[in-house]
Amino acid sequence: MYRILSGSRSLSSGILAAALLPVLVFVLFCAPVAYAAPPSFTVGWSVYAGWNPYYYMARSGILKKWADKYGIVIKVQRFDYAASLDAFVAKNIDACTMTNMEALDMPAAAGVDSTSIIIGDYSNGNDAVLARNNLSLAQLPGKPILLVQKTVSEYLLERAMVINGLEGQLSKLKLLNTSDSDIVGAYLGNKGNQIAVTWKPLVSEILSQDSGVKPLFDSSKIPGEILDLLVVRSEVLNRPDGSGVKFAKAITGAWYETVAQLTGSGPDNAKALTGSAAASNDTVASYKEQLKTTYLFSSSQSATKFATDAALKQKMDLVRQFCFRHALLGQNIKSVDDVAILYTDGSVQGKKDRVRLRMDSTYMQMAAQGKL
Repeated sequence: MYRILSGSRSLSSGILAAALLPVLVFVLFCAPVAYAAPPSFTVGWSVYAGWNPYYYMARSGILKKWADKYGIVIKVQRFDYAASLDAFVAKNIDACTMTNMEALDMPAAAGVDSTSIIIGDYSNGNDAVLARNNLSLAQLPGKPILLVQKTVSEYLLERAMVINGLEGQLSKLKLLNTSDSDIVGAYLGNKGNQIAVTWKPLVSEILSQDSGVKPLFDSSKIPGEILDLLVVRSEVLNRPDGSGVKFAKAITGAWYETVAQLTGSGPDNAKALTGSAAASNDTVASYKEQLKTTYLFSSSQSATKFATDAALKQKMDLVRQFCFRHALLGQNIKSVDDVAILYTDGSVQGKKDRVRLRMDSTYMQMAAQGKL
């Protein structure tokens, strides 16, 4: 009985298997195959002459071309500047455009280990101290000064005073914290406000509407001190699957292709200028005017040379000392060396176990060598 039942069971199994075979074939060969989504990265940017190209880079297809090359997805997202820094620190985005000062006083101060992979440009006249009534720098103490405090505007003002032998007057400056969205109206609308410190295009707007306003000092007097960077969280760059490195290579390659168009000639140059100007609803003429006072590193070779020059460390030291004096490096920071900077040559400004910002020229060098 057992064998008959057993045999009957085997026969039923064979019939069942034969019936299921066509179904299995269909599942294996006709059903859609599920693939893992490619790694995705988001870059935050805000309106500024040196950062507007990220908008054009995405719209033109240049960014997608480079992302496809490395099998990843890269998105760019526009923010107000302060909001972009907050999103970066909160780890809501993977990379962000920011100045060298903000790289220290935001992510680094918050304990977020970050890496600068692209030095895009430096302010070469975009930031300015403006004054009415032929005032001189020596006459500024005691008078209200409109600016966004604890930013590169305050840094520029301090450097103007120090360079002109007025360091002893710094404590007498009367700073009125004014948002960048309000400063033009507040300054032009009240002649009693004699001094303002801001950046282009706001500087251009003020100068074009009031012929009595003159620049007393601008960032061309401190070349290379106000840098515009692309910063990536180091944990993103160092992902074990290698996707962070692919991202760095792709975004760097896309950046230099975009810059080549922006600084070149012909139809591509016209498209790049128009597309970058559109990022801030500017005319091409206005955007060109802003670029005149933006020292855009037109090639990866020039950017690499700047990034590996010893002078960069001197400039960064001025910035970090400013941040420390104004308590911008975070709570309980007792020394400027508690937030350290690592350079490409392996040298460290500050305590080696406290590195929070890495000035890495690796990917710019790869671009210069044609290795991306």
